[in-house]
Amino acid sequence: MTQVTTQASDYADAPVGIVHIGLGAFHRAHQAVFVERNLARHDGGEWGISSANIRSNQRLVELLRDRGQRYHVAEYADSQTLTLREIAAIREALYAGENGEDHEALLARLSDPAVRIVTLTVTEKGYYLSPAEGTLMVDAPAIAHDIAQPHAPRTAPGLLVEALARRRAAGIAPFTVLCCDNMPDNGKRTRRAVVELAGERDPALAEWIAASVAFPSSMVDRIVPAMTEADFARLRELGVDDPAAVTCEAFIQWVVEDDFPQGRPDWEHEGVEMVADVAPFETMKLRMLNGSHSLLAYLGALDGVETVFDAVSRADFKALLKRYMRQEAAATLTMPEDTDLTTYADSLLARFANDSLRHRLHQIAMDGSQKLPQRWLQGARMRLDDAGDISCTALGVAAWIRYTAGSDLHGRPHAVDDPLADTFAALHARHGDAEESLIGAFLAEDTVFPRGLADDARFSQAVLGAYRSLQARGVTASLAALNEGQG
Repeated sequence: MTQVTTQASDYADAPVGIVHIGLGAFHRAHQAVFVERNLARHDGGEWGISSANIRSNQRLVELLRDRGQRYHVAEYADSQTLTLREIAAIREALYAGENGEDHEALLARLSDPAVRIVTLTVTEKGYYLSPAEGTLMVDAPAIAHDIAQPHAPRTAPGLLVEALARRRAAGIAPFTVLCCDNMPDNGKRTRRAVVELAGERDPALAEWIAASVAFPSSMVDRIVPAMTEADFARLRELGVDDPAAVTCEAFIQWVVEDDFPQGRPDWEHEGVEMVADVAPFETMKLRMLNGSHSLLAYLGALDGVETVFDAVSRADFKALLKRYMRQEAAATLTMPEDTDLTTYADSLLARFANDSLRHRLHQIAMDGSQKLPQRWLQGARMRLDDAGDISCTALGVAAWIRYTAGSDLHGRPHAVDDPLADTFAALHARHGDAEESLIGAFLAEDTVFPRGLADDARFSQAVLGAYRSLQARGVTASLAALNEGQG
């Protein structure tokens, strides 16, 4: 194995200039890596990170604290090529979940004038926006709590509103809010969540946030599977015993809208693409990479396939992705002239085939109700408007509906990790094997499916036909029929 090891320097004097909410594997393998590069190039600087978890994983916070916030990132180009980086950019780790001891410490840090940027990776569901309409779900229990108790918020939008209210009252300039989650127009959507929640508290505060706070959009890209015991064992064989380590692919990309009124790191020197408009890149990634991942997740899981690598090793799944990306996803994109979508699709297939990563399909399948609108449904609406084919998308939607039943096509049970899991379980219990009424009931869930799409007979019939095929013939036969043009 070819191995390159990079040790972190000592940034003990680097002040915290960035707060990150969502201290998970992706943040540690992506944003923190770029900040680490920046600190290393400047031999320090003013952009250290305070990273916080607000929903779960207090243990990770404790592990990082025990190690002085240092951890390793193992970047695999393939099973034979590894770059091992030590990261020290995180200067502080906080746990501010319910009953978390660091709740006030996080709010104090967010209110610190030295903090000029707040980044977030809290997943789509962490913004409490209706997937179909994009409005704040004020009846969601966590949001209702933050409306009733605004000074003790539990959600990311609630924390931002309270911190911005404190800064406004103290005459401190607002921080810039940089969303790093996979959502179209993620800056605008984050802005909407924060402004609408602030409006429930104080219309004047909402107006100030809308007028004074920058919410640039960004597109992030790096495949970061959940760590397994095998991953930790492989690192121990290389001499790294680090319970906070993360494994990822070598590829990394960050495209950021350049709107930072209070200043920012000179990230462009670290390879960050600072642009005026992120939207084309964001939509390309959501529909082609993330949309393909979701196809593999639901269809693969229904057939007992465990990982992305296992799925793309099958010719039928690889053919499905080629057809979806080239014929359905690419046709909905408007990109800069120098963008070659065929080359991009081929590069994605190569990345999915990285034999060093064990990206579990059930991990990708989480929170489907939040992901489908951005990954598939908006593109499907565009395809239907142009009288285009949506066979791959319809098969994916059908597979997702079947997946939410909580078992694969061979009868093996699995957990359904989704904010609407109970709703979906009730629909399956109510409609059972009545396929047409089941599909109709799912498409009637307007928190997921826009009415204009759900009411389109071309869409509903395509999904129903795909669902019937999966139930009657299974995944392999359904893919064969689709790839032969018979689906």
